[in-house]
Amino acid sequence: MAIKPIRVSQLNSYIKRVLQADPILGNICVIGEISNLKYHKTGIYFSLKDVNSKISCYISPDVSKKLRYQLEEGMEITVYGYINLYEYGGTYSINIKDIEIQGAGNLAIAFEKLKTKLSDEGLFDPAYKKELPVFPKKVAVITSPTGAAVQDIKKIITEKNDYVDILIYPVLVQGPFAAADIASGINAVNQLFPETDVMIVGRGGGSAEELWAFNEEPVARAIFQSNIPVISAVGHETDFTIADFVADKRAETPTAAANMAVPDTRQLRQSLEDYRSHLLVGLQKTINYKTALLEAMGKDTMHRHLNDKISLYLLKCDSMIESLKNSLNQNISQKEQLLQEYFNVLTSLNPKEIMSRGYAALTDKSGRLITSTEKLCLDDEIKAVLKDGTITSKIIDIRRENI
Repeated sequence: MAIKPIRVSQLNSYIKRVLQADPILGNICVIGEISNLKYHKTGIYFSLKDVNSKISCYISPDVSKKLRYQLEEGMEITVYGYINLYEYGGTYSINIKDIEIQGAGNLAIAFEKLKTKLSDEGLFDPAYKKELPVFPKKVAVITSPTGAAVQDIKKIITEKNDYVDILIYPVLVQGPFAAADIASGINAVNQLFPETDVMIVGRGGGSAEELWAFNEEPVARAIFQSNIPVISAVGHETDFTIADFVADKRAETPTAAANMAVPDTRQLRQSLEDYRSHLLVGLQKTINYKTALLEAMGKDTMHRHLNDKISLYLLKCDSMIESLKNSLNQNISQKEQLLQEYFNVLTSLNPKEIMSRGYAALTDKSGRLITSTEKLCLDDEIKAVLKDGTITSKIIDIRRENI
């Protein structure tokens, strides 16, 4: 019997349902190498290949935001997801839910790529580093509540400082959900406990994979955006994470972070006591010296010493008076000389002084000074004013000149 024909879209739809219904293909884990990596606004596309074969892979935008690693060509990775058929093209691919990077070399590549990205954005810039408080009142510790690190931090702080309050904020420190949990913890402490003075974020030692949560972008951005100064304390002295570069201070170990976060109150009290004792000893020495000096001087010596000072000040006063007198006399002489110069100028301009040289001033009958022949007529009476008297005359001739 002939089978009834179906359309291509019906076949692809049927194959898709079969693939989705398969329990194995709905939850697969595949190892391979990345090739043909492409980033697009609709998601991330690449091929996963081995020596003999390859398969297409797709990461949706929602999943790509949660990726813990920066992907790179040639990386060997393990992908978790399911098989999906693209009905329009009749092709199938792995729709990825999560990724793990295989091998230390590939982790190093992912580390350097994220480090470069965040450095270019300025997250490592020293200009954004906040200073640690000298005398914190409250320290928050964001780490695993069951690890050795939290116990070491609590022990060091309580032994060094009996004043500070310790807040333990428990988070996951490894695994696929650790980065989001750590970032959430940093944000929560900033929002719920803004009075916190300093924050320690970290964990004890482990492999590169175990420390990887502190190399993820959400943790780096949460540290950078924190209003509270952050000390990173991840692993051992030789371990470096992205969190170390973003944090305001890096501690080699959680123990070092605890020592860095708080001052030693016992040492401070001892220092204050030493300063107090030193000041008291110095003060007593000064009192003893002044007392002995007074006793050694006696009444007659003090009287003589006082008279000597009075004589010295009197001598200084005499010198100052003499200096003032000299300055005043010099000033008076200068003023007298200037006054004589003004007097000489005024004397030379005195009309009588001019008349003594044979000149006279002519006035009419009203006493007005005559300066021109224009208004004079024959037989007008005029007066000539000399230095020692006046002469009345009558005009008998007028000769005018053109000037």
